[in-house]
Amino acid sequence: MKSIALPDSALPISVLDLVGLHPGESTTSAIARSADLARHVESFGYTRYWLAEHHSIAGLACSATSVLIGHIAAATSSIRVGSGGIMLPNHAPLVIAEQFGTLEALYPDRIDLGLGRAPGGDFATMRALRRDLNQDGDDFPALLSELQSYLGPSRPGQRVHAFPGEGSNVPITLLGSSTYSAALAAAQSLPFAFAAHFAPQSLYAAAQIYLENFKPGPTLPKPHLIVAIPLIAAETDAAAQRLFTTPQQRFLRLIRNQPVESLPPVDSMEGLWQPWERDAVEARLAQAIVGSESTVKAGLEQLISQTHANEIIAVTDTWDHNARIDSYRRLAAVAQTIHVDTANVANVPA
Repeated sequence: MKSIALPDSALPISVLDLVGLHPGESTTSAIARSADLARHVESFGYTRYWLAEHHSIAGLACSATSVLIGHIAAATSSIRVGSGGIMLPNHAPLVIAEQFGTLEALYPDRIDLGLGRAPGGDFATMRALRRDLNQDGDDFPALLSELQSYLGPSRPGQRVHAFPGEGSNVPITLLGSSTYSAALAAAQSLPFAFAAHFAPQSLYAAAQIYLENFKPGPTLPKPHLIVAIPLIAAETDAAAQRLFTTPQQRFLRLIRNQPVESLPPVDSMEGLWQPWERDAVEARLAQAIVGSESTVKAGLEQLISQTHANEIIAVTDTWDHNARIDSYRRLAAVAQTIHVDTANVANVPA
């Protein structure tokens, strides 16, 4: 894994993009909007721009993650671009090694490989992806080891090689929403990113397990914990809360098994959901930080104090593209006022 020191003690911030669509919008338009956002956050000083992997979900255009990474990397010049993440059990490790080895060759020292073990879809989608429906995730460590062998140097007697990919050592981060991947990342001396943007329940337990059990390695001597959260910053708390009704509506439609296109904000969610639906949506968005810059700063400081996170990945889901850009701009300004102890931060690709 290539290691580059963080530039200063300001809180590193990054973006996770699911490439959401508006009702009736073309995929071409949604991807163009993502590329425009990537150029803006690059100018704001963001560390990385990650793209998710989801399949057969109407309203999201992030199924071909590796292709999107190449497109966003081509549209930018310096920001790191990667997966948040590739669901490794959906793919042959050799194919992922070849894809990311190619991306690394095209965009040297700018590609991240975030890996998860969830299906990224339902059982019918798993079958369509040719996954073994009896898989329970227990083979994930073996798949990870196989992938690492293809990205590392050639070994004596090795019969299968990734060309491109071999020797590229594309940096790997493990992603998860439970304690399983936290423990595996700690044992493997890898960075760990927790998906609190949609499944926050195990955040604190996973952070504790990762930090307390981290095994120093030659490429990562100290743990590096990344927390992904929903975040919207606006001029006032009220303005941000109104914008926040867009992701609330998306999650409401998700639990109703409806298309999850982005919808315009509303003045109030009352009347749109039943009490049990409100509880379910609020549980999914429990770690959201929404408000003015001062409110966002207070929320981030509390989150960092409680989790000891080294980096934040923001998922900002707004109907209006300019409001999304403005939110990321405000977050960048806030991050410059929040300082991390660089003595306790590992050198990670940045």
